[in-house]
This record gives sequence, structure tokens and C-alpha cells, in this order.
Amino acid sequence: MSGAAARVGVGTRFMYDGEIVEVIEMIATAVGNEVVLRTKTNGQIRRVAIRELLTSESARVIPEESGPSSDDPGELSSVVTAMLTEPDRIQLLERAEHVREVLTGYRSGSEQLPAAGEPRGEYGPAVPLTRRYAAKAAELGIGVRTLRRWVGDYRRGGEAGLASGRAAGNRPLEQRDQRWVETALEVMVEHTAQSRLSRTMVIERTNARVIARFRAGVVRLPSRATAFRILEDLERRHPTFRLSTTRNRDIATRPDGPYGKLRPTRPGEYLLMDATRLDVFALDPVTLRWVQAELTVGMDWYTRCIVGIRLTPVSTKAVDAAATLYQAFRPRPAGKDWPAHAVWPEHGIPRSLLVDASAIDGPMAGAASPALAPETIVIDHGKIYVSEHLTSVCQRMGISIQPARLRTGRDKGPVERFFRTLREDLLQALPGYKGPDVHSRGVAPESEAFFYLDELEAIIREWVAVVYHHRPHESLLDPHLPSVKMSPAVMFEHGIARAGYIEVPRDPDLGYEFLKVQWRTLQHYGFEVHGRRYHGELPPGCRDGASPYPDRGKGRGRWWPLHVDPDDITRIYLRDPTSRRWYPLEWEHARSMQIPLSEDALAFARRLARAKCTYPDDRIAVADLLERWNLGLGSSMTERRMALRMAREDAALDLDLDPDGPTDPTGPPSVTRHGTSAPVDAAQTSEDIGDDDAEDEPDRPDDGDFYADALEYL
Repeated sequence: MSGAAARVGVGTRFMYDGEIVEVIEMIATAVGNEVVLRTKTNGQIRRVAIRELLTSESARVIPEESGPSSDDPGELSSVVTAMLTEPDRIQLLERAEHVREVLTGYRSGSEQLPAAGEPRGEYGPAVPLTRRYAAKAAELGIGVRTLRRWVGDYRRGGEAGLASGRAAGNRPLEQRDQRWVETALEVMVEHTAQSRLSRTMVIERTNARVIARFRAGVVRLPSRATAFRILEDLERRHPTFRLSTTRNRDIATRPDGPYGKLRPTRPGEYLLMDATRLDVFALDPVTLRWVQAELTVGMDWYTRCIVGIRLTPVSTKAVDAAATLYQAFRPRPAGKDWPAHAVWPEHGIPRSLLVDASAIDGPMAGAASPALAPETIVIDHGKIYVSEHLTSVCQRMGISIQPARLRTGRDKGPVERFFRTLREDLLQALPGYKGPDVHSRGVAPESEAFFYLDELEAIIREWVAVVYHHRPHESLLDPHLPSVKMSPAVMFEHGIARAGYIEVPRDPDLGYEFLKVQWRTLQHYGFEVHGRRYHGELPPGCRDGASPYPDRGKGRGRWWPLHVDPDDITRIYLRDPTSRRWYPLEWEHARSMQIPLSEDALAFARRLARAKCTYPDDRIAVADLLERWNLGLGSSMTERRMALRMAREDAALDLDLDPDGPTDPTGPPSVTRHGTSAPVDAAQTSEDIGDDDAEDEPDRPDDGDFYADALEYL
């Protein structure tokens, strides 16, 4: 075998700047050695340093003798030997020793390193090579042709050339007609978006297509066993048979180029927002029905801290996404019985900083999450995130919107991983857990749904604060300390120390702008929103009824913008355009209840009251609702079993509680049973609902009816 070195001297040729040059003279100077080159095409003479000639990327030597090259066909010797198992490697070394003894008389290949008794008489240098072949073949019990093939492989590739195809890991794809292989891969790719096919069906369709495309007998069809082995190898290229169809489609959409992603450098730079349907049933305390809950979260990408949580039944609305973002500006208070380490420090400041509490404006109660003013939110193409309400608020706050690629969940990988962690660590330990798919579902998980929606949200919030924020994550690390795994809470402090600052809301009252706006006129009894009357302290000069806001271009009008939280209608908020102060207004029946009441719950209460009374009002409706609700909020097991029995009885009845529809045309949408249609509030359009993350989930119902389709997905 020739070596890998090439002689450089007079007469050596190079490929230099795209031309063939020849060394005609070598010169030694005080600064280094130089060579004189002559171009083969026009005879031009140039003088260059040998260092430049040997190290420049534009120069390449043209060897005169054969030898190993980087573009030689086949695998590298190191790769081939690394694929061998230990028994195959021992067999390869023994075979190489026999070949070297045939060629040189010594197993080491050199007479300077002889073994005991070498060279043996039948392999001495004076013995003809044919006799040595015959002697070695008789010694090993193989044919002379096999031995000659070994010698040829050794001369071409050294020890690696002696590795057998099976030992080196040759695949069946390399031994079969590539036309059949490519056709089989083509059939597998065509069924990416379809239901799973069997391997037998793919083989039959591939055979038929090969015959139709190349005619019968042109391409040799593999046997059934060989075809199965080929498909097993193609499964690595394009998964079709082993994984779920959803996973196969996700793998098929992977980019061919290198992966790229946004790289946060400090807390608050990117906020990931997403919604998912939880794999657990919950019991609605108002309707006493089993419903599926959807969770909307906001996660700070750099720290993985959850800064917003919103749990809604059936489906998520645009106002829910805005409310999740609202929690980033105004964090929810921590639970009274939470441990000290789970309560976030005041105003989201890390515990490592010493701050004078008296110098901070605002309340000092501990929060459940840090207060952050996100610079960019990363969302998918769901309608709840691209609604006019959310985009206008983000524009007002100076928050950029970065949409992820369509149906590409890995663009929001951290929040998708959070959903999996939530399911595996918390939800599957709760009653009512139904599993991630129909194959994992129990016999009757809804019969164990002993948690109400508000209780389930409280459990998730406490788990996030107590467990998730203080558990080390593998993806949270400092490149300078790669062995230290940090938790989201520690990563928050690390981000403050690294960036030197944190973006916090400059004014917490900006969070009110995330609420939905309702335009109403001021009457002598106050404001009226969907049949609900609100009163309280008003801005100076507001009592005269005139509004500083123009009335459709006709000068000063009578309409005022009221900010309404649909999940807590006990209060609305009005801002004085002069002093910029916010005024909370209270519902006239709010003092009769000590818990928040949503618009949808009041709509259900009105329906109950209309079924019992001829002329009901909201006071009767709320009283009846509280009587029904108090049963649902029972803490004893007996009361909960009574609630479950009532839920089963109500589900078995087919009653129309509202045959004539709502009496108030401006009120909330009516609710009907068993998925029947209901009118939709004009303020809630189809642009405010929807999500595009899980392509295998069924289409979600319109959100005009909060509970209409609650039983449809059981």
C-alpha cells in the first residue's frame, strides 16, 4: 500500500487558483522558503512562499502516485472498524495476520517485529507466492480464491477492507434494486396524512406500481421477508407503521435544514401563550354537568415561569387569552395556606435583592407569580390570539406579536412540554382523569369527577407555585455552569443578575385595558350592561350625563366606555379621561354573594328563574343560583355524591327550560341542553375563538353558548 504523503519539490504539480502550476525552483530566503511556479497553460512565472502554497485553501497538491484520498468510495476505515462487534473485531485482526503472513512471512508484516518461530518454512520469502496461497488455504480450511479475495481487499483497504458486509452493517437497501426501494418510500410518503396502512398493503401497492412503471420482469421484486426488512429500514427515514399517526405527521413536517429558534436572553423578552384541553373531567358547580376544561397559560421563555393561568370550560375565548396576559401585569395573590417558598416576593423582585419595603408603592401582599411586562408574545394561529381585542391591546402596550409556524408545536416547545409535565405529574393523580387518548381512557372517568372547575384551577395554581417553579429543569442551565440544573425561580434570579434589569409594568392599572369594552349611557340609576345595573363613585362632572367622547362625530356624546370582566360581572371599571383614575362600579346585587359571578352563570340563573317564576328579576335569579350553587360547593363526600347524582339525573332528562328564548335581547346568550343551537352574542364573533395546535382534536363549538356542547365530548 502507498502512503498518504506526497513529495513536494521540483516537478511537483499543484492546482492553484484554478490553474495547474508546476514547481520549477525552490529558494531558501531569510524570511522562509519560497518556490517558483510556472503555469501550464501560458507559462506565466510566479513566486510564492511554501507556507502559503501548503496552507492556502486555493492550493491543492496533485499527487503523482496512487494512495488514500478523502473522496475514496466506501466508508472510512475508522467508521468500519467502529461498527464491528468485539467478536467480529477479533476475527478481523486474526484474518489480517494471516494475510500479512502470506505476503511477507510475518504476522506483524515486518521482519523487524518477528514472532517466535517466524518465518515458518512454508511462508518464507524464498517460497513462491502460489505455494504460500495453497499452504495458508490448507491451514485455514478455505479455498484459494477466498484467500486471494482477502489479499485483494487488504491491499485496497487495509484491515478495514477485510470486514465482511454483514459484520460492517451493510443494510438490505444497499443490496436491492433502488427502484423498488424508492417506489416503496414514495408510497409511504403519500399516506402521511391518511390513516395507518399495514406493511402488506404497502408491499402490494409498491409491487403494482413498479410493474406499471417499469413493466413486468424489469425490476426484480423482493421476497416477502426481504420486503419487510426493507420497510423496517425505511421506517427510520419516514415513520409510518410504529408510531402514532399524529407523531408520524409531526416527523414528516420537520425541516430538512438545521433547526433554529428564538433565543431569549433575559426574563420578559418572550412570553409563550398557548391553550390545551386538559385530560381530566371537572364538574361545573352551576349546571352540575361534567365538562372538559381548557387551560390557557402564559410562560416566560427565559425562566419557564408561569405568569398567567386561565381555566375555562368547553372552549377558550379571546377574552380568556387577554385575561391570561392581564395576569402578567397584575399577578394573582398567593393562597393563604401556601408555603413561604411558593409565595413570590413583592413585585416579582428576586429574594437575592435587598429592597426597602416602605419605598415601594402599592400593596405588599405576596403574589403567585412574578410581574413582567413582556416585550414579545409567541402565539399560534388560533383565532383567540389574533382577535381584534388582543392585537389592539398589544399595540397599545407596545408588545410585539410573533406568530409560530402553522401547526408547528415545537416553535412553542417549552409550553408544550409544560402541558405534558402537568398531565404526568398532577392530572393523572386526580379523580376524573381520562387519559391523553381514547386508548388510555378508563371505564367511566366522569363518575369520579369530584373536582369543580374553580377547585381544579386552584389545584393547578398551587402545584405550579409549590412544585413546578422550584423543580430543576434540564433545559435551564448556564453555559458557564453546565452541570448545574436550575429551577424557574432560580433562573429568574439568574436572569436578573445576568441582564442587570427586569421589565416590569410601569403602571399596574394598564392591566385594565385587557378587559373587554362595553359602550353604555349614564342613567339616573347608573350604568346598565346586559340588564345589570351598576352604581358607585363616578368621576367629577359625570353626573350631568355628558361624555367627553364624541358620539359618532357629532361632538360630545352620552356614551361611556366600561371595562367588563366576563368572568366577574360583580364589578365594572370606568376611567376618568381627565384625571386618568379608575373607578370601580358595583353591581346592585353583588353584595348578596361573596364570590365572582360570570356572565354565563347569570344567563343560566335567569333561565332557571324564568322556568319557576312568571316575572323574575336578577335578585330572584341570583338567590336561586346561590341555592343551587351551595349544594355544588359542599365539602363533604355525601354532598358531592348528591351533586353527582343530580348531574346524572339532569343529563338523563331532555327538558327545554327556555322554549321562547331569552326575554332580554341585549342579555347574554341563551343556553340549551344536549348541544342544540343557541343565539350568539353579537359582541362575541367567530374571530374570538379557536386554536390550531392539536390537529387531531375535534372542531371546537361556538363560544356563544358556554355550556351547550358540554356533553358532546364525553
